[in-house]
This record gives sequence, C-alpha cells and structure tokens, in this order.
Amino acid sequence: MVEIKTQTGTEAQAERKSLPSQKGTVPIEKRMPRIITAKLNELAALARKSSLWPLQFGLACCAIEMISTYMSHHDLDRFGVVTWPSPRQSDVMIVAGTVVKKMAPAIKLLYEQMPYPKWVIAMGSCATCGGPYQKSYSVVMGVDKVIPVDVYVPGCPPRPEALMEAIIALQEKIMQEARKGGKAA
Repeated sequence: MVEIKTQTGTEAQAERKSLPSQKGTVPIEKRMPRIITAKLNELAALARKSSLWPLQFGLACCAIEMISTYMSHHDLDRFGVVTWPSPRQSDVMIVAGTVVKKMAPAIKLLYEQMPYPKWVIAMGSCATCGGPYQKSYSVVMGVDKVIPVDVYVPGCPPRPEALMEAIIALQEKIMQEARKGGKAA
C-alpha cells in the first residue's frame, strides 16, 4: 500500500527554509516534491506499453492458444492489451501458426497498413522457423522472412503463459527503445 503525504502551505514553507540556499546541491525532488520530471519519449513509451492493441493473425493451431490467452483465466486486459480487428489502429501484430507462401503477401500488406511504431510477435515454432513443416515446398521458414519480428515465442503450440511472457518482454523492449531514442520516440 502506498502512502500519499500532502503538506499544508506552512509545512512546505518550513521545509523550504530548512533546505540549503544553494539550488545546485539540493536535488529537484527535495526542492519541488510534487513535480514529476521525465523525457517526453519515455512518457509516450509508457503510454504505448500500457495500451497495446494487437492485430491477431491466427493461421493454425497456435491461434487456439492465442485466443485462450484473452479468456478470463489469463486475462490480458490487466496488461492493457486489447485486441483490435483493424490493422490501421493496431500497433502489435501477433502471427500465430504456419505461414505459407500464398499467405505471405497478405501478412506483409497488413503489416504495411499498421501505423508507426509497430511491433511483431511470432508465436509458435511454425511462425518462428517453419516448425514440423519446414521441408514443405509451400511453407515460409519463419515470418521474419516476410516482416521484421521483435519477439519470438517458442513452442508447438506455446502455452498462453508464453504469450503473456512475450507481451511483457515486448513492453520492456518498448521502454528500452525509448531510453535509447529508438522506435518508440
């Protein structure tokens, strides 16, 4: 439980008088306790990571596990993840299942329709490397041959907990990119 402490005007004045007069030696948190300082791109990244709108692209059996991640037992809503049916408002694409050569142009088109910044999660061994069908003539050896992938989720099919872990890893990546001045800027 977080305790929020407020001060009256006289208490704040008394605290200011007790601080040294040199502003360079006192941290800003002590001088102005109710002011939050942050970089703009870090604030934007914080908002982005807390409100991911994934475009679900279920192609095979991994789609069942992806769908079950959104059910009440796992509940991705608590991470701020809400599914969105349109690529024009989505910022995350979750590719779950076997990517065949005939479907690759559609995946690329949907990815290109997504606004910037955008991220991709490849879910399952078929989406990451072709899976058990990698020797087939029609299977793409991973969705990363078509679009860039940010997070890979291994497994055949991966459990819903693995997708939740991937979303948490993606949220951490969004914050790291903001600190470096990358994609989330």
